[in-house]
Amino acid sequence: MRVLVTGAKGMLANALLPCLGNKHDVVGVDLADFDISQEAAVQKAFRDLRPEFVYHLAAYTDVDGCEANPTLAMQVNADGTANLASSCAKVGATMLYVSTDYVFDGSGQRPWLEDDNPNPLSVYGRSKLQGEKAVVSRSIPHFLVRSSWLYGPGGKNFVSTILKIAAERDDLRVVSDQRGSPTYTRHLALTLAQFIDCKSYGIYHVTGSGSCSWFEFTQAILKMAGFNHVRVAPISTQESARKAPRPAFSVLDNRRLTEIGLDLLPHWMEGLADYLKEGQRLGEFTLPDTGSGEKAIQSEVKES
Repeated sequence: MRVLVTGAKGMLANALLPCLGNKHDVVGVDLADFDISQEAAVQKAFRDLRPEFVYHLAAYTDVDGCEANPTLAMQVNADGTANLASSCAKVGATMLYVSTDYVFDGSGQRPWLEDDNPNPLSVYGRSKLQGEKAVVSRSIPHFLVRSSWLYGPGGKNFVSTILKIAAERDDLRVVSDQRGSPTYTRHLALTLAQFIDCKSYGIYHVTGSGSCSWFEFTQAILKMAGFNHVRVAPISTQESARKAPRPAFSVLDNRRLTEIGLDLLPHWMEGLADYLKEGQRLGEFTLPDTGSGEKAIQSEVKES
């Protein structure tokens, strides 16, 4: 099958492209190839490439950056997605659009279902929701896959940021009143690759199993990585003084995934353990004590 992957230089595409290459004719594109916010450029690319399946991963994902640059956020995440969906309609391609847990306001007390009403708090969330609506309105075969708290090799992410800071100082302050599900890109990519053979179109929530706060996630990162001397203190969202509002509870219910016969992703602690090993092997970061870190990884994963 001819497959087009947007955002090819991004963190998620870094994990997805190897999952597709052997079975399909895959083309990865990024901003240097064409700007998805330019309709004419998108149309030309589709005429040339004639994709049958499109993985739309390109996005402006800097949440605070989107808040400061709402016009750009809408151009990329909403208009760009609309342009791609329109071109999919013209060539008869199926589209998989990766969206976000930030389409929800975080006011619930249970994991969010696929048919719960979105109510984003931030410009980023609103721009991604507008992208969802653009895909649906084109009446094309589509999958809207909402995920959350992504981390993995090949891009800036929370885990690598915490490790960098921990290597430079002994005290961290991390938000404890936001809860979600960290998701390892390698695990997510394996599931995304399976949608290409699926005909059960619609919305799916696909995240790492389990949930935690950013504070608890940080504690696990430091323990597994062997940064035992680093102290981490919990703070509130208000104390963090971030530009964009975040949902307090954005855990997603993944039950629809199992309804179509696909497995749930492994627990986020397993993903974290895999990433720490891979990231160190790739030279993305250096852990202070491989021996104690490895023991901590095994202990934490077993307990999860």
